[in-house]
Amino acid sequence: MLTSISERLQDRFDSLTRAERQLVAVITENYPVSGLGSITSLAEKAQVSTPTVARLVQKIGFKGFPEFQAQLRSELEATISGPIAKHDTWAEAVPDSHILNQFTEAVMSNIKTSIGQINTETFDQCCALLADNKRAVYVVGGRITRAMADYFFLHMQVIRPGITHIQAISNAWPHYLLNIERGDVVVIFDVRRYENSTLKLAELAAAKGAEIILVTDQWISPVSRYTKRVFASKITVPSAWDSSVTTLLLLETIIAQVQQATWPETRARMQELEAMFDDTKFFRKFT
Repeated sequence: MLTSISERLQDRFDSLTRAERQLVAVITENYPVSGLGSITSLAEKAQVSTPTVARLVQKIGFKGFPEFQAQLRSELEATISGPIAKHDTWAEAVPDSHILNQFTEAVMSNIKTSIGQINTETFDQCCALLADNKRAVYVVGGRITRAMADYFFLHMQVIRPGITHIQAISNAWPHYLLNIERGDVVVIFDVRRYENSTLKLAELAAAKGAEIILVTDQWISPVSRYTKRVFASKITVPSAWDSSVTTLLLLETIIAQVQQATWPETRARMQELEAMFDDTKFFRKFT
């Protein structure tokens, strides 16, 4: 089930008219704020007619423009919520059951919803790109998501050569972008409160012809305007912090698939790595 307006627009994009696609580009430019003005101002900004706006809104499941804007306001409130605001919202309706059960139930629901929305064709295409050793792969995360990016990078580095972890500081990015070539893969992690510097990196990478894979949340990062390869995980839990469990499940599944696709080469790399561990006595052995 599609929950956000961004997801609905992406799902229907191929069936839209040229004018409607032009309107979608404006809506997603500064999403969700871009759609909060009047219907006339939105139409003028997109250089389309107001009936075009009304038709698009109905095509994605809303009765009219007011209902469309009410959904946008709800999404905006969710995306700008900091940890304190998120905790206060949760605490008002906290059930009597133990936190272990609350949290587990929320995570299981997130997993079920998120996995059910994954397009398997997109998943397979992304894994094929990541398994192609002719393509360099770059991985980047943000303030919180850099932990996920580092986890993914570490495993991919063992599986195949040509993996680069872009530092999560924007003043270092141009040095990495210098090496990106057309067809290379850039895996970007970006969840709410979306980072402007990450969006700029995506823009520059896309301009160089990179294939972007976006790992985001249910509200979908604005980086999505540069790619259709989007994995949107539901992240809300009874906590001041969002959950990374569903994202981690997705990453480990991708890692398993890429490893399987490249197993002969990966096996040889793993054997060489283990020999180095033994030689350097990196790990303690109980013998």
